[in-house]
Amino acid sequence: MRYRLRMAQLLVRNVREETVDALKARAAVNQRSVEAEHRALLEEVLEAERLAKVKRFLAQIEAIHEQQAGRAFTPSEVVVREMRDEQ
Repeated sequence: MRYRLRMAQLLVRNVREETVDALKARAAVNQRSVEAEHRALLEEVLEAERLAKVKRFLAQIEAIHEQQAGRAFTPSEVVVREMRDEQ
């Protein structure tokens, strides 16, 4: 069975001329086509956004760990055994 990687296309309209010029300049510096530079910029921004979400999530986990520090917890197997014994 063959799998195909689907690629979508984007059309961006009404872009300021200054933005297009800046994109062309950046593409030239990076030795890429304008299309490849546009694609790289989109991926870069979205990856940075994804990483920021991960960092926020990890900070939340760390805060929970700090709140729970020093507390004693009953192992789940003990709780389950006690529940079975109550029946």
